[in-house]
Amino acid sequence: MMKNIFSLPRILFTLCAVCMLTVCAQAKDLLDVRNSPSEPVKMIFDTDMGNDADDALALAIIHNMIDRGKCELLGLTLTKSNPYAAKYCKAFNTQYGRPDIPIGLVKDGATPGDGRYVRKVFEMKKADGTPAFPIPEGWEPEDSVVLLRKLLAAAEDHSVVIVQVGFSTNLARLLDTPGDEISPLTGKELAAKKVRLVSAMFGAFLFEDERFIKHKEYNVLMDIPAAQKLTREWPTPIVFSGFEVGVDIKVRGCTILNDYLMPEQNIVKESYLAYRGEWELAQATWDLTSVLFVVRPEEGRDYFTLSEMGTVTVRDDSTTYFTPDPNGKHFCFKTTKMQDVRIEEAFVNLCSEKH
Repeated sequence: MMKNIFSLPRILFTLCAVCMLTVCAQAKDLLDVRNSPSEPVKMIFDTDMGNDADDALALAIIHNMIDRGKCELLGLTLTKSNPYAAKYCKAFNTQYGRPDIPIGLVKDGATPGDGRYVRKVFEMKKADGTPAFPIPEGWEPEDSVVLLRKLLAAAEDHSVVIVQVGFSTNLARLLDTPGDEISPLTGKELAAKKVRLVSAMFGAFLFEDERFIKHKEYNVLMDIPAAQKLTREWPTPIVFSGFEVGVDIKVRGCTILNDYLMPEQNIVKESYLAYRGEWELAQATWDLTSVLFVVRPEEGRDYFTLSEMGTVTVRDDSTTYFTPDPNGKHFCFKTTKMQDVRIEEAFVNLCSEKH
């Protein structure tokens, strides 16, 4: 008697195996967002620069990876609604030899205050009284959402990675934009057509650790409606680096001090000191993790592990949770203690290259 090779158990087993292979393939594809190993990652950096020092360290890594040919910074958009944040970023890019990188500033956004370092560092003087970090007189940033539309409209299809390390304000507003003279596509259509991935420092997901069960992560808390809109409506995959990932991975002040001795006034060194107050204090690396994920994708480095596919939900009180779902578009970072050590070593090397 011939065996029935199409028995229900066999069919179910085969379908499960195919699904698992598909999930693994999708996760592996997200771990490397380049089309080829020699191609730089085309990035938009969306930041709340000035609210913490990790944004400045993350931007330093981006510039150092541009020097290595691993990254192309298409533009920088700000969700901190402060003009000195934009001027500071202009000065930062200028010190790294890239004054022409487009910068966009959010309108009527959160945290309009100066913070601890963007204005203080931007207004620093040399011994002769001239600006330590000059920018062209009269320079003004673009509107952040307009700039996002321009950058995406000009990009190749499915080529852009957005690294969001601040609030979700800019991306949420982009979703609501209609077609215009920049592009006939709506913001949501532009995102679906041009963006390959969003790598976001967002939320807290390690519920096994009681520190994070009800943690109200800052980037979500500062614009809860925008965070909810992003998780519900953004059309491409999003990889989330939760608060728990970067909180225990530190960059030490002594590293910054020792490696940025020259020039005497370096914008990274001055920013770190202005924010931390003293060199002995270590800096958590939340935003750096979202950058490292896309600029160091080589499989052998084993920096991060991705969760299964799922959906991130933002509650009205800003707490977040992840639900596994094979039809979801979201993934979360996971790291082991050994991966944390490797990541910290990478940050020490990548933050401290001299300019």
